[in-house]
Amino acid sequence: MSHPALSRHPLTSTVINIAPHSAYILALGVSMLGGAFYMPESAASVVFLAVGATLLALAVLVRLLFRRYQKMQKSLHATISGFVEFDASPSFTTNREGLIGYRNKAAKQRFGATNDEETLLQTLGDVFASPAATLNRLQNKAMAKGSAREDVVMRRGHLRLSVHQLGDDGFLWRLEDIAERSNPGRTAEGISLPMMTVSKTGTVLFMNDALRRLLGGREATLDRIFNDLPLESGQVHEIAGVEGPIKTLVCSVESTAGRTEIYLLPFNEHIAPVQTADWSLFDQLPVPLMKVTPDGHIRMCNKAACTLLGGPDLKSEYLGDLVEGLGRSVSDWLMEAADKTTDMKSEILRASRQSKEVFVQISLSRVEEQGETLLFAVLHDATKLKTLEAQFVQSQKMQAIGQLAGGVAHDFNNLLTAISGHCDLLLLRHDNGDQDYSDLMQINQNANRAASLVGQLLAFSRKQTLSPEIVEIPEALDDLGHLLNRLVGEKVTLSLTHEPGLLPIRADKRQLEQVIMNLVVNARDAMPEGGVVSIGAKMETLNEPYSKDRAQVP
Repeated sequence: MSHPALSRHPLTSTVINIAPHSAYILALGVSMLGGAFYMPESAASVVFLAVGATLLALAVLVRLLFRRYQKMQKSLHATISGFVEFDASPSFTTNREGLIGYRNKAAKQRFGATNDEETLLQTLGDVFASPAATLNRLQNKAMAKGSAREDVVMRRGHLRLSVHQLGDDGFLWRLEDIAERSNPGRTAEGISLPMMTVSKTGTVLFMNDALRRLLGGREATLDRIFNDLPLESGQVHEIAGVEGPIKTLVCSVESTAGRTEIYLLPFNEHIAPVQTADWSLFDQLPVPLMKVTPDGHIRMCNKAACTLLGGPDLKSEYLGDLVEGLGRSVSDWLMEAADKTTDMKSEILRASRQSKEVFVQISLSRVEEQGETLLFAVLHDATKLKTLEAQFVQSQKMQAIGQLAGGVAHDFNNLLTAISGHCDLLLLRHDNGDQDYSDLMQINQNANRAASLVGQLLAFSRKQTLSPEIVEIPEALDDLGHLLNRLVGEKVTLSLTHEPGLLPIRADKRQLEQVIMNLVVNARDAMPEGGVVSIGAKMETLNEPYSKDRAQVP
């Protein structure tokens, strides 16, 4: 670690390189001075004297400059320690080779006391995957840009690793937890089943204590763990254990961000892969798992699967009684899955025993037990996925209805124009006293109302905007009276009342009439035995907000 103002000077770099050899320079200078003293006076003695004096002066100067450099180093060390000593995040200072020169209190508590010969790589070697590559990459970035940082995956949570360059060969490292550490009893560290988390490229991001004990340490890639890649979930694979090759049943589960969780289950060539006594290991997994026969009978089922399908213990039950929605029998689907000539495809089914709607995605894989073909089922809760799918389908339906409404509305509007035009011609031939005049007026009013409905269809299809206007409430109710009387039928009586002197309102008249019609139809349907539907209009001043149910008028 170097002082920024000192280490960038070429003289300082020269002093740092020469300082370890200053004793030799001093000895050489003294030797040459001694030789010049014993030599007879000649040109050679003068040369020896000059060179010896120069080397002696150089050795003294180097020692003085190096002591000054060390003093500034101690000053810089004290300054840094004053800043980061009580920082809650672990901090280290290192040289270019990675040797730790200083660590603060948080670093000592988390990684142990100071070791003069320890490097940062040795300290962080078991904290996250590929520490050497990560530290080297960050240090190179810091040398180029002055600082760098990167988020890495730890055993639990994530870690933000940042580095700042101090001079040319010094670095300040800081480790900051950006995710709260989980309770060990609720994570994979707390289970006895070996497991690991891997990335898309096969890099091991995490492995729990059980797997590290099985392998004899931590490994960075899958090819250093398994002897028979590629992996296939539900199949037996061989791992390179600390005491030799070990056969294990592999169960892989897709996780977030493209990661995969791999669980290693016990296997014995002379015994079925998972006996009843061993199935307790599956109960600790957070993944719903089942083992079923090709005809659908459940041999084994862990707690997560029982919870998902709504039963305390589903062993010995029939899978077809628990799920539905294939469009065919579950046994036919399972028999096809057990047939080695068909592809394994997951299906989304509905759980039939749940009080609420629950969808389950089931992925099957074949396993052999004592010559018998069984199916290993991995279940996922797909309820949210199906809900989003239903919403998407509904939005597509509404879009199609809007397009259809827009097309129909234009054609229907043309027909209404002809009807209204001929009705207007007939009205010109009849006066108010004619007995057919009132019928013609009803035809004209209903044609105009139909045209209003067409306008609403166009508005629904987003092809026409609404147009508010000044509306007289008494006139609007009177115009609707004849149509509403026909809508309510014979058993229901319609009562229309309004106070005199009502002020006009500003609204879309077509929408207002449609709202009143909908309310009247709903009221009629709510009274199958008959009754009275009353519609009234009056003026009222609100001195405080008016609330009814979920509606509120300010």
